[in-house]
Parts: sequence; C-alpha cells; structure tokens
Amino acid sequence: MPQPFLLQCGARRLELSQPRVMGILNLTPDSFSDGGRFVRRGRIDVVAVEAAAMDMVAAGAAIIDLGGESTRPGADDVSEAEELERVVPAVERLAGTCEAVISVDTSRPAVMRAAIEAGAGMVNDVRALTQPGALEAVAASSVALCLMHMQGSPQSMQVEPEYGDVVGEVRTYLAERVAVAVAAGIDPGRLVLDPGFGFGKSLKHNLGLLAQLRALAALGCPLLVGISRKRMIGDLTGRPVDERLAGTVAANVLALQQGALILRVHDVAPAVDAVRVWAACNREQVVYES
Repeated sequence: MPQPFLLQCGARRLELSQPRVMGILNLTPDSFSDGGRFVRRGRIDVVAVEAAAMDMVAAGAAIIDLGGESTRPGADDVSEAEELERVVPAVERLAGTCEAVISVDTSRPAVMRAAIEAGAGMVNDVRALTQPGALEAVAASSVALCLMHMQGSPQSMQVEPEYGDVVGEVRTYLAERVAVAVAAGIDPGRLVLDPGFGFGKSLKHNLGLLAQLRALAALGCPLLVGISRKRMIGDLTGRPVDERLAGTVAANVLALQQGALILRVHDVAPAVDAVRVWAACNREQVVYES
C-alpha cells in the first residue's frame, strides 16, 4: 500500500493518511460570505479570531486559513500595509496557542515573509507564486505551499472565461507551476495543488473539474478543494450564500471520491463529519494513490 503524504509545514508535518479540513477565517470587510466578521472599528479583533480558530480546531480542523485580502470576483485591491496589518497580528496570536497549522492566503511576498516569521506553516497563493519575489519568499522557508489555478485576476476572472479543455489546461498550468517551484528549490513534499473552483471558471467548467479531479490528483501532490458556499453551489441549488451548506457538503464528498485530500470550508464540523463517513466507507482508498 502506498505511504500517506506527510506535508511539510515548517517545523511540523501534517499527515494526510485521510482527508483533512481547512477552516476559513477571512480578516476582511468584503469577503463574499463572511466579510467583516472580525473587523472592529477598522481593526482586526485578534481575540475574536483566536476564539473562532479554537472553535474550528475543536470541531476537527487541521489547518486554519487566514486571509487579509478578498479574492471574490470584482474585489478591490488592498494595500500591502493594510494586508500586513490584518494578517500578521492574527498569525502571531494563533501561532502560540493553536494546534492546527496556520495558513496565510496571500500573493504578496512581503506578507508571506512576515507571516512565516510570525509562525505560519503554510502559504496559500491564488496566483501560484507568479508575483515578483513570491517564489523566492517561499523557497527560503520550509512551509507548505498551495498553488492554485486562476484564469485572469479577481477583478476580471468571471467575465466570460473560456477554455478548450478546462481539465487539461488546469492540469498543464499546475504541472508547470510545480516544475517552477521545484526548480527554485522547494521540496515537492511541501506542495499542495488547488484547481481554483470559481476562479475564472463558469458553472460548466467547475462541474467538469469536479467530475475529473483525479486527473489533477495524478500530478502527485495533495489536492485541495475550495467549493464552500461558492456561486456554483448557488447556481445549482438556487440558494443564497448562507443556505448553501448541504450543497457544499455534497460537492465536497464528490471531491473526496475524486482524490481530494484537503477541504477548504467555512463550516468545519459538517465537513469533518462528511470526511469521517466517507473514510469509513472507503477504508482501502483513504491513502492517496499516485
């Protein structure tokens, strides 16, 4: 039987003998689902962030993903200084108390470096280290890295995205980014791949990717799937953002069947329950097959 992934996350390793859940904590006023939750008088309430993170860990989250800049379609840019101000205090607060791996959702090299120094064990980059200096910032560390596919930018990505072969094109892009990262000295044991549901993709594209995730899992890196509460769930169910839990769980189970090893979610406890039920029914398949 193949050995399970041991994802290098700085000073620790995260075993992926079965799928894990990543809890989302957005430190922004404008994220599509939970924007403003931790903003108090224009500043981040790190006590509230810590309490929410601890609740997620108690519910079974193995990773907590902190984001200081919204990447929803049409989102406005924030300054580097503002993103640092939102993210770094939260990382510092959680690094000393939280059992989960602390991940930072950013594309900026300065934020990556500051977060890693503050104790983050993972960088989650929707731009897959394409920003100048990002590759070097992560290569100099030992943290885990999630490389995501996105067509266009958050400002324009949902304006009539087009693909000839969405699965093949996403696979080729991610394979190229893996090769670039490895050439820069990043150990493959630190890499995670994300197909980028909703990032420059129509409903048809998203469904095609979900049905054929194994083509991406075959690249040999753990696969992260972030479908939680997204527009594709709303398009399929007709539900508003705060009523998309059932659709999200169903999509996540399909992703598990196709080889996903990390589920990025807003609602941790239901995702953990889904993983447990799925794993109990698939005891011979929970170890990743390369």
